Amino acid sequence: MKRLAAALGAALLLVAPAAVAQGRGDPNALRIKTFGDLRSVDPFISPEYMARNHGYMVYDTLFALDSQLRVRPQMVERFTTSDDGRTWTFTLREGLAFHDGAPVTTEDVIASLRRWAVRDGLGQQLVALATAIEPVDARTFRIVLREPFGLMLQALSKPSGQPPFIMPARIAATPATTPITDPIGSGPFSLRREDWRVGDRVTYRRNAAYVPRNEQPDGLAGGKRAGIERVEWVYLPDAQTALNALTTGELDIFEELPPDLFPVVRQNRNLRIGPQDSVGVQAIFRMNQATPPFDNPRLRQAMRLMVDPAFAMPAYMTDPSLWRDCRSFYTCTSPYRTEAGWVGPNLDAARRAVAESGYDGTPIVILDAQDSTISHTFALVSADLLRQVGLTVDVQAMDWATLIQRRLSRNPVNQGGWALFVSAPTGLDGMDPSGHNAMRSACERTALPGWPCDAEMERLRDAFIAASSDSQRAEAAEAYHRRATETVPYVPLGQFSLVRGYSARLQGILDSPVPVYWNISKAAQ
Repeated sequence: MKRLAAALGAALLLVAPAAVAQGRGDPNALRIKTFGDLRSVDPFISPEYMARNHGYMVYDTLFALDSQLRVRPQMVERFTTSDDGRTWTFTLREGLAFHDGAPVTTEDVIASLRRWAVRDGLGQQLVALATAIEPVDARTFRIVLREPFGLMLQALSKPSGQPPFIMPARIAATPATTPITDPIGSGPFSLRREDWRVGDRVTYRRNAAYVPRNEQPDGLAGGKRAGIERVEWVYLPDAQTALNALTTGELDIFEELPPDLFPVVRQNRNLRIGPQDSVGVQAIFRMNQATPPFDNPRLRQAMRLMVDPAFAMPAYMTDPSLWRDCRSFYTCTSPYRTEAGWVGPNLDAARRAVAESGYDGTPIVILDAQDSTISHTFALVSADLLRQVGLTVDVQAMDWATLIQRRLSRNPVNQGGWALFVSAPTGLDGMDPSGHNAMRSACERTALPGWPCDAEMERLRDAFIAASSDSQRAEAAEAYHRRATETVPYVPLGQFSLVRGYSARLQGILDSPVPVYWNISKAAQ
């Protein structure tokens, strides 16, 4: 990961002489053009990364990952494990309080963990093994297990997918099938609900009562010190409008800066470009396995032969130092990365496999989110490849908000359904079987839209989680990967790094696997 960060720094932090003067902006506000629109404040229900990023603004976690992806205590002051590994005892830091002034207690922690565990795979495994999750006193709680759980700290520090954020017990009591609407947390910022306008902006205020850890911030861990009074997330789907706002100082940060704008930003001495995350993302196309034609496993297997990252990646990421031909379902930086079962790209073989699959000409309806440069670009790349191997393609334009609603449909393609969409999940969610939601194959129960359904995949995933040694986990991870090359839960297009443009006045931007906005301040003009 250090090599990746170094490559990003060398590739991105070169700045040419000024071309355009930058406006002053508000020194007390940090205005960010986010990559999407916040539609839900429930990070346990919504799979959208905007809900996750919102969670990091308003909530805190028991443990967190630092910039090297090591687990560090966050809300926890200290913890102990019994000799047999079956009893874990955790004590919270003093001074933790929610935005309404109520102290954070173990009652809140336990209620939050139980709600989180309803949907999260690691949480489900933890609760299934627990004979007790109980308070010792207001600051100390205990988890007692039937057998040791080697992924305890990984579960409690899970950084993406559904992180185990801690919320008040009264809010955590909301059924896991009902989205919460009260955004009170104990994190470094609080949401101003009265300023939240879907499709426009979200406003957060610094939580003056927040007590940070007495450590330097490091990734998602350490002291979370809010250096600016107000943070505004602005939804600007048009890249040129956002670029103009960044240039004039109306915006401070432009998330997911499109590569064709890199030269423009580099030419302005008042702007910088740099890595948005420290791990990268994996572009994927996701097939709907609930309806024809991708309910046919032979057709899905043909798709493995179609995709060549060396062809797909340059369509979006023109800087070759920022993408990788990662021939694995696991992230390139994962300790479990393997090519077990992988097949190389071969368009001729893909055409033959499509013909032999029994494909009957059912249109491949591709959901094309035109306000997402990444999704739109790779949707067009996918459409071109599908046509080349003999499939009938119907590209349907929409915005990302419409796509995330449409992809919930399990109807046939001729009744408002869909066959394929493109997204770019973070590499954090592709490190191992336990947190790899895109590989989850639990049918309509907990699989993501596309609904892969394979009992053997789920058995192998459970074997990874239950493994008692590193070698057993490595074997289970390889077996899980090999099975995925047969069932094809999705098709990876390649891995690349996200980039953001930002004002040269900003100081303290963290090297983090998730974009977070504490520790940032503005230098005087």
